[in-house]
Amino acid sequence: MSDRREFRDLAAPEEARAVVESLEISPGTETVALADARDRVLAERVDAALDVPGFDRASMDGYAVRARDTFGADEATPTTLDLAGTVHAGEEPDVTVEPGTAAEISTGAVMPAGADAVVVVERTAETADGVEIRTAVTPGENVMPAGADIAAGARALGPGTRVTPREIGLLSALGVEEVAVRSRPRVGIVSTGDELVRPGEPLNSAAGEIYDVNSYALAAAVEDAGGEPAVYPHAGDDFEALETLLHEAADECDLVLSSGSTSAGAVDVVYRVIEERGDPRLHGVAVKPGKPMLVGTIGESAYVGLPGYPVSALTIFRVFVVPALREAAGLPEPRTATVTGEMAVEERYAEGRLRYMPVGLVEDGAGSTLVYPVDKGSGATTSLVDADGTVAVEPGTERLPAGERVEVTLFSPDVRVPTLFGVGEDDPLWSRLLDRLDAPRYLPTGTADGRRRLRQSVPDVAVVAGPEADDEPGEALGGWTREWGLAVAPDSDVSDLAALVDGAARFVNRDGGSGLRHSLDAQLTQLADERGVSPGEVTDAIDGYDLTVGATESPARTVAAGEADAGLALRTTAASLGLQFVPLGTERVRVLANPDRTGKESVERLAGLLGDLGDLAASLDGFEV
Repeated sequence: MSDRREFRDLAAPEEARAVVESLEISPGTETVALADARDRVLAERVDAALDVPGFDRASMDGYAVRARDTFGADEATPTTLDLAGTVHAGEEPDVTVEPGTAAEISTGAVMPAGADAVVVVERTAETADGVEIRTAVTPGENVMPAGADIAAGARALGPGTRVTPREIGLLSALGVEEVAVRSRPRVGIVSTGDELVRPGEPLNSAAGEIYDVNSYALAAAVEDAGGEPAVYPHAGDDFEALETLLHEAADECDLVLSSGSTSAGAVDVVYRVIEERGDPRLHGVAVKPGKPMLVGTIGESAYVGLPGYPVSALTIFRVFVVPALREAAGLPEPRTATVTGEMAVEERYAEGRLRYMPVGLVEDGAGSTLVYPVDKGSGATTSLVDADGTVAVEPGTERLPAGERVEVTLFSPDVRVPTLFGVGEDDPLWSRLLDRLDAPRYLPTGTADGRRRLRQSVPDVAVVAGPEADDEPGEALGGWTREWGLAVAPDSDVSDLAALVDGAARFVNRDGGSGLRHSLDAQLTQLADERGVSPGEVTDAIDGYDLTVGATESPARTVAAGEADAGLALRTTAASLGLQFVPLGTERVRVLANPDRTGKESVERLAGLLGDLGDLAASLDGFEV
């Protein structure tokens, strides 16, 4: 078992603030520039050109397993699996998890072939016979699938968006490169991790590489707080190289910020660098997100180690570092940017740490502000732009009921409530329609989630597709039809749905909450009735039916990459990727409005646009009004 550092004595937030304030930070000279897109306005929509992450990755340290091998395991009756090998973040797995085996895996590492879940290290023990598994897991547990953060082809940012540090994080994750500087107290920024690649450089997702988000996101935040950011070359997890880089940054800067390698991972080295060469004053603070914060000195320079996940890094920086940096820059306290609103839905929280919960804002029909949680996890970069601020949830708070008034600390005084807030199906025509609205926000979480949230009266509109529900919520504003079917590889012999069921083609499906999936399942049920068998027998015959991805274009892109023979897709997606298309039918996409908000100006504007969709539908293969 690899040695992992544990956080047992976490500092209280007040103690952490005092330690950071005790650091000596002096202004530096005005020099250099760095990549930064802050304060620029986008002239056109930015779509994701790649899945983020580009691979299925472990979200916890532990063991990659086949979930079915753990069924029935608990503390009293553990299951023992053979140890097949080890997978670290930033390396391509060279092991396969066969039945009855497990592979040790680090947080962020690529899931090895055969594995579909991760058992956290705390619920395991290595023995002479292998690895004891002391809990059962389900498929997908503790795994962040490829494209779960943002999927290729998804609408990332719309035209007219002012780029702030939150947008910088998302653009960095997508490989966008920009430069901007200011002269302020000099702050060195070092991002660590062998898996990181700078935007603009080639990316090997198969090896677990991801674009470096924190270097650019933190640089923008430092400038926003009055500092002069200096981004240093990317550092891997080699002790000697990282030590040299941190000392170089300390010699040239007043404050050094590193991100990553401060948590309990097997390959973490930053703590050892500071412990052996500097003066560590604090390690670990009782907040969420951002527990693994490290504070100390390197030589004459102040040092703060931030978590690696972008949401955690930016939250800890804003709460603990910004006040000290602004004071060193001689800047006044920042303008208070808070909004009070009512919780739109209930939120439960069981941990005993101070939590900074990312939230979004929406106005109801009467103009009152509603607050809803936006949290995909600290590793999800889109949480940076889907939220408007944070709510501080005090330790011991078990629930925030719907209707309770809360205070939201905005990410900046310039944050404004979106004119239109929608949730639901991912659809290419809808993405183009959003471009014609002023400052909308849309969460493509699927048809089922769109209906659920509309029933809770959270969004202004929901976009749903596929068979109509018996209790369809909201009021219909309009819609269109889209042709769906199978995107197939050029050498595939899949010519219809029966061939998919009866053949050996490898299939990629959509998640269960999507309209496309509902349309497919309806046809598979019809095929099962015609054959006199159960629907389960039909779906069991499809190799990969349970292999699901989270966005409309994802299955077809998997086929185009040569990783599958067929995928559930729209005709327009297959055509854009140069794939063959097997039509299976058409489905209706419907825009449903919150009944209490049909009088909102943005909803009325949307209704007008829905009445004139001819040109948009004509620009897409297989779409009709």
